[in-house]
Amino acid sequence: MTTFQDIFNSSFLERVGSVSVVDTAIAMALALLVGMFIFLVYKRSYSGVMYSASFGASLIVLTLVTTLVILAISTNVVLSLGMVGALSIVRFRTPVKEPMDIVFLFWSIAAGIVLAAGLIPLAVFGSMFIGLVLLVISMRKTVERPYILVLHCADEAAEERACAFVKERARATSLKSKSVLPGAIELNYEVRLKDGSSAFVNDLAAMEGVTHTALVSYNGDYMG
Repeated sequence: MTTFQDIFNSSFLERVGSVSVVDTAIAMALALLVGMFIFLVYKRSYSGVMYSASFGASLIVLTLVTTLVILAISTNVVLSLGMVGALSIVRFRTPVKEPMDIVFLFWSIAAGIVLAAGLIPLAVFGSMFIGLVLLVISMRKTVERPYILVLHCADEAAEERACAFVKERARATSLKSKSVLPGAIELNYEVRLKDGSSAFVNDLAAMEGVTHTALVSYNGDYMG
């Protein structure tokens, strides 16, 4: 028969004080701040097609969860082995469409691990440095934003005139694909605009033999 004395002598209760409340509070508070910083950098530097607010919020939670798990593991070797075994059966089925999203996921996990290990300066200054690098990269991509120019021409002569006009008015051009159909030629160009002006597309659409034009912004990943 279990008595109150047996309950208080339980090994489970003996582990209650293995991690102090103060250490836990400091680690979780710092994890929250670092996670929010990661979220802000993600929101500011995002350059994909569809921004996901839920993914941004998950970066904050992931930092907190990682910190909590590492705090628990660091106090008990047996628990750490059991945690590794439990995590080995977890399967994530959600596809990651943007390569940079993987960077932010690893950043959140790494920040949580470093904070829980007590390496606070490394976590804070390391995160600041990574965030600065990502912001600089995102600013550069914004300045050099590429566009896809879809061009339909009626014949080969119109194609030559339109291509010469595009190369003259755009800062840089690169032919991505060409499709020849009965009575029509479709061209897909990657173009970089001069001074960010797209006014030349209006003149291009008014050229003789050009039946359709479209200028589409994209993130630099082309499948063709």
